[in-house]
Amino acid sequence: MSVITEVSPDGQKLTISIKGRFDFAKHQEFRDSYEKLDDQLSSVVVDLKDATYLDSSALGMLLLLRDHAGGDESDVRLVNSSTDVRKILAISNFDKLFDIS
Repeated sequence: MSVITEVSPDGQKLTISIKGRFDFAKHQEFRDSYEKLDDQLSSVVVDLKDATYLDSSALGMLLLLRDHAGGDESDVRLVNSSTDVRKILAISNFDKLFDIS
Protein backbone atom coordinates (compact mmCIF):
# COMPACT_ATOMS: atom_id res chain seq x y z
CA MET A 1 0.00 0.00 0.00
CA SER A 2 1.20 3.48 -0.74
CA VAL A 3 -1.20 5.33 1.58
CA ILE A 4 -0.76 4.24 5.19
CA THR A 5 -3.17 5.35 7.90
CA GLU A 6 -2.49 5.39 11.62
CA VAL A 7 -4.80 6.65 14.36
CA SER A 8 -3.30 7.67 17.71
CA PRO A 9 -4.20 5.49 20.72
CA ASP A 10 -6.54 8.19 22.07
CA GLY A 11 -8.33 8.42 18.70
CA GLN A 12 -7.65 12.15 18.38
CA LYS A 13 -4.93 12.27 15.71
CA LEU A 14 -4.88 10.68 12.27
CA THR A 15 -1.57 10.30 10.45
CA ILE A 16 -1.66 9.59 6.72
CA SER A 17 1.69 8.63 5.18
CA ILE A 18 2.14 8.88 1.42
CA LYS A 19 4.73 6.75 -0.33
CA GLY A 20 5.87 7.34 -3.90
CA ARG A 21 3.99 9.51 -6.37
CA PHE A 22 1.05 11.40 -4.91
CA ASP A 23 -1.19 11.72 -7.95
CA PHE A 24 -4.65 10.79 -9.19
CA ALA A 25 -3.84 7.08 -8.98
CA LYS A 26 -3.97 7.44 -5.18
CA HIS A 27 -7.28 9.34 -5.16
CA GLN A 28 -9.58 6.59 -3.84
CA GLU A 29 -7.02 5.16 -1.45
CA PHE A 30 -6.37 8.62 0.01
CA ARG A 31 -10.07 9.43 0.43
CA ASP A 32 -10.70 6.06 2.07
CA SER A 33 -7.92 6.81 4.57
CA TYR A 34 -9.96 9.54 6.27
CA GLU A 35 -13.60 9.36 5.14
CA LYS A 36 -14.43 6.11 6.91
CA LEU A 37 -13.02 7.21 10.27
CA ASP A 38 -14.72 8.67 13.30
CA ASP A 39 -15.42 12.39 13.04
CA GLN A 40 -13.98 12.99 16.52
CA LEU A 41 -10.45 13.55 15.24
CA SER A 42 -8.88 16.76 16.48
CA SER A 43 -5.94 16.78 14.06
CA VAL A 44 -4.71 15.24 10.84
CA VAL A 45 -1.07 14.91 9.86
CA VAL A 46 -0.10 14.10 6.27
CA ASP A 47 3.43 12.71 6.29
CA LEU A 48 5.09 13.40 2.94
CA LYS A 49 8.51 12.02 3.89
CA ASP A 50 8.34 9.28 1.25
CA ALA A 51 6.34 11.24 -1.34
CA THR A 52 8.47 11.75 -4.43
CA TYR A 53 6.04 13.85 -6.47
CA LEU A 54 2.81 15.85 -6.14
CA ASP A 55 0.58 16.87 -9.01
CA SER A 56 -2.48 19.09 -9.19
CA SER A 57 -4.82 16.24 -8.29
CA ALA A 58 -2.82 15.67 -5.08
CA LEU A 59 -3.28 19.33 -4.22
CA GLY A 60 -7.00 18.92 -4.81
CA MET A 61 -7.07 15.85 -2.57
CA LEU A 62 -5.38 17.82 0.20
CA LEU A 63 -8.03 20.52 -0.14
CA LEU A 64 -10.80 17.90 0.07
CA LEU A 65 -9.18 16.51 3.22
CA ARG A 66 -9.04 20.01 4.71
CA ASP A 67 -12.73 20.58 3.93
CA HIS A 68 -13.66 17.20 5.41
CA ALA A 69 -11.68 18.01 8.57
CA GLY A 70 -13.51 21.31 9.11
CA GLY A 71 -12.11 23.84 6.64
CA ASP A 72 -10.70 26.97 8.27
CA GLU A 73 -11.30 25.44 11.72
CA SER A 74 -9.34 22.28 10.91
CA ASP A 75 -5.92 21.26 12.18
CA VAL A 76 -4.29 19.64 9.15
CA ARG A 77 -0.51 19.58 9.00
CA LEU A 78 1.77 18.58 6.15
CA VAL A 79 5.06 17.29 7.50
CA ASN A 80 8.43 15.96 6.31
CA SER A 81 8.11 17.24 2.74
CA SER A 82 11.16 17.21 0.49
CA THR A 83 12.53 20.40 -0.99
CA ASP A 84 10.82 19.71 -4.33
CA VAL A 85 7.47 18.95 -2.73
CA ARG A 86 7.76 22.01 -0.50
CA LYS A 87 8.33 24.17 -3.61
CA ILE A 88 5.12 22.86 -5.17
CA LEU A 89 3.21 23.60 -1.96
CA ALA A 90 4.70 27.12 -1.74
CA ILE A 91 3.94 27.96 -5.37
CA SER A 92 0.35 26.83 -4.76
CA ASN A 93 0.11 29.05 -1.63
CA PHE A 94 -0.72 26.02 0.49
CA ASP A 95 1.28 27.57 3.32
CA LYS A 96 -1.73 29.88 3.77
CA LEU A 97 -4.08 26.89 4.24
CA PHE A 98 -1.94 24.30 5.99
CA ASP A 99 0.73 24.15 8.67
CA ILE A 100 3.72 22.93 6.65
CA SER A 101 6.88 21.68 8.34
